[in-house]
Parts: sequence; structure tokens; C-alpha cells
Amino acid sequence: MKKIAIIGRPNVGKSSLFNRLIKNRDAITSDLAGTTRDVKRKHVIINDKQAILLDTGGLDKGCELFDKIKEMSLKAAYAADIILYMVDGKSIPEDEDKKFFYELEAMGKDIALVVNKIDNDKMKEKLWDYYEFGTGDIFGISVSHNRNTVALLDWIYEKLPDEDIIKEDDTPEVIQEEKEDISDEEFFSQYEQNDDDEFYYWDDDEDEVEDDSIFANNDNIKEFDENDINHIKIAIIGRTNVGKSSLLNALLGEERSVVSSVAGTTIDPIDETVEYEGKQLTFVDTAGLRRRGRILGIEKYALMRTKAMLENANMALVVLDGSQPFLDLDEKIAGLVDHNHLACIIVLNKWDIANKQEHEKIIREVRDRFKFLSYAPIITLSAMSGQRVDKLHDMILQINENYSQRIPTSRVNEVLERALRRHTLPSMHGQVIRIYYATQYETRPPKIAIVMNKPKGLHFTYRRYLTNKFREAFNFEGTPLLFKAKRRGEK
Repeated sequence: MKKIAIIGRPNVGKSSLFNRLIKNRDAITSDLAGTTRDVKRKHVIINDKQAILLDTGGLDKGCELFDKIKEMSLKAAYAADIILYMVDGKSIPEDEDKKFFYELEAMGKDIALVVNKIDNDKMKEKLWDYYEFGTGDIFGISVSHNRNTVALLDWIYEKLPDEDIIKEDDTPEVIQEEKEDISDEEFFSQYEQNDDDEFYYWDDDEDEVEDDSIFANNDNIKEFDENDINHIKIAIIGRTNVGKSSLLNALLGEERSVVSSVAGTTIDPIDETVEYEGKQLTFVDTAGLRRRGRILGIEKYALMRTKAMLENANMALVVLDGSQPFLDLDEKIAGLVDHNHLACIIVLNKWDIANKQEHEKIIREVRDRFKFLSYAPIITLSAMSGQRVDKLHDMILQINENYSQRIPTSRVNEVLERALRRHTLPSMHGQVIRIYYATQYETRPPKIAIVMNKPKGLHFTYRRYLTNKFREAFNFEGTPLLFKAKRRGEK
């Protein structure tokens, strides 16, 4: 498929056009320069032809961070087949824009000059100033008002080959219907800020959705989905500056995410899919999380997207800085993994500069601090040097097998019977508590239904006991194990 790159200086509307073309509010937009930092990639359909659309950071110079954003953006432009060079129609033509435009044009690529913010007919007069670029492929549009975009779409369509025409039933799942066009600030306001002074997160007031379908016919099990198990969505999470973007780049073997010493470099979650041993691994580099009082500007949008990514992930790589003392914030971030019932690997990064003589002490501290992730294996590595990063791929596949496994009902009940013989359920207010049988009714994560006469009698301490017994019997390393108590025949 052809690649279409949207290029331009900061604040000209690149991400807004990106969202408009993919018909989804995917890229974060704001009035702040430098909102987009990494290159975002999405499938797009122009009429009936498909392509890869790239949203890039602004071509600006200044600090280390902006220089790296510019470098990544130009790299994406050179790799693209079609370039939409965007400028702000409310300002006069910039010499820097001409320089970039001519440089890209000289490479022989299909390139269009897109003059944005031509919001009304009176603004069309501003368009004449941009004809000095010397190109006939110039389009005056308004992304925010959705004006005069048809001609631009027709131009793009003509540049896409006929072999990229797709049938309606072959439309990629990532293409979504256009949603109401609201700003990130309005979208963010739909979430509530918790009163916790140390951490910024969102309350989920909805009760747990009960999946009771299996209890109408007690032994029905969720169907095994080969495609589902072969696609693993992995979120890379942690506080700022622990090396998440460096880890993503190391896992991919290429510089996909901007890395700098500036805390909070990653804003938009960046996802990239690779094939490994017949599986699709989609890694998502999420924004670093901070204490609430230290959240700056557009970072609040980034945190919102991080939460959404975790809700859609199967697995999390919890990245910790192995060279520094752990913080309470690390525990709170790891708590999001527990909250979303994700498979998990704890990654101790920057091990090349850590005090290796205290290896056992550091591992003990991790286990003490993150007791709720006791099932998660720990790996020490260095994303910058690549030390032991290659071991992560195989660990991910093994954990995914554990996370996706389905235990036959007969085996589940064998373990349950042994557990009951060793330690019977205590009575509740003098009432005898009976467990009739158990069955696994879902995977990713494994969920086991305990069918009993008094569901409230399954105390959390007994759940913990059962969890330990099932972990002894089956390989559930890296995955949470959930139990749900139900009455027989309950719907």
C-alpha cells in the first residue's frame, strides 16, 4: 500500500486532517506547538482505495526534543509515496516552508500544498500568496469546518494505484465510522478527576458486567478463537523517563518512538505490530504517568488515551527504572494492570547502570511493593544497549499461552476437590457452605465459575487459597486468575 505523509510546521492542523481522513479522533489535537511528537500510522480509505496515513510532528527547531521530532518527521516524509505539505493560510508564506517543500518536491514524490484554515470565502484571497511556491497542486481547505476537501481527496485518489481498490467486505477493522467532531478538551471533560493527591486516574462507576450466559447451560465454554489468541496487544506503561520509548524501539529494532531526556516526551500512544513465531505482537508505547499536581497541559489528554489503551490491551509491560529507588507512583501505575486484569511482565530497565550487587535486594523490594502482581515474572534488561531485550519476545508468547489457556472442566474439578479435602469451606452464620462444581467460562484472563449454594460464603481468603492451588496445578505465570461464585442455574 502507498504511504501518505502529512508534513508541516507546528500548529497548521496536521493532526486534525489526520483525524478527518481516518474518520476517527485518534491523534491528540491542541493549540500547543509540539502536541504531536511521534509518527502515527493508520489505515485509511480514500473512496474505495486503501493506503497508510502518517501523522507527523511539526517541523520546528529549538531544544533537543523538537530537533528529534523534526528528524523523525522528515524520515517519515522521505519514506512516504505521497506528501501533503500543510501550511497555515492565516499567516504569510514562510521561507522555511518553501525550503522543506522544494526539498521534498525534488525527490520526485507526489506532493500537494495544502493551505489550511481557509474558513470562509473571504479567506480565499489569502490562497493567492501561496502560488509563489510554484506548484499547481495547491488546495485551500478548512479542516475544522470541513470545507473544500473534496478536490484534495480526488487528487489523493488519483495518485493511489488501482490494485489498492478494496471490496466493501474487506474493509479493515481499524476503519471506523466518523464520530462527533469534538475537541480533546471536551472529550476529556467527560472523565472525572479523582481527589487522590498523588495520582491522576479515572473512576469507573459501572458495576462489573456479569457474564451469566454459561449458567443457563452450565458447561458451555467460551469458543476458542484462533485469531484472538494469535494477536497480542501489549501496553508499555510506567512513569515518565523510565525508558518506555527506548524499550519500544529496542523491541522493534528501529527508531519508531521519539526518545529524549525531556520527561513526558510521549503524548500520543504509539502502536506498532510485528510478526513473531506466527503471532502478531502489537506494542503500544503509552504516555508516562505523573502525580496529578505535576501534569502539564496536553499531558492530561495523553493520560486519558493511556487508560483507553489499557482497557483494550491483553498484556502490560510494567517498566521500572532499576537504577533508581522505586516510588509509590510506580505501585499506583502497576495497580492499573491489576484493575484491568491484564497479563503482565515486570521490566526492570536501565540494568546496565543499576547496582547489580544488590540484585536480590532489588528483586525482593519489587515483590514486596507489588504483591498484587505476584504472578508477574521479572526481567532485567537495558533498552538502550539491547541487553536481554530479545528474551522478551519469547516471554510474551509464553505468558500469552497461559493467559489464553482453557482448562477442561474435569481437570478444574479435580483440583477443586483436592483443595476442598485439604481445607474445607468455613460455615457462614452457622450455615453449611457447599460447592457443587467449577468450570472455566472465559479466557484472557482465565475465569472460573464456582457453582455453590451460598455464593457470598466464598470469602476472599478462600479465593486466595484456591488461586494458590490452581497455580500449583497449572501454569498461570504472568496471568491473573479470577473466580466468580454463582448459584446453580442462576441467570
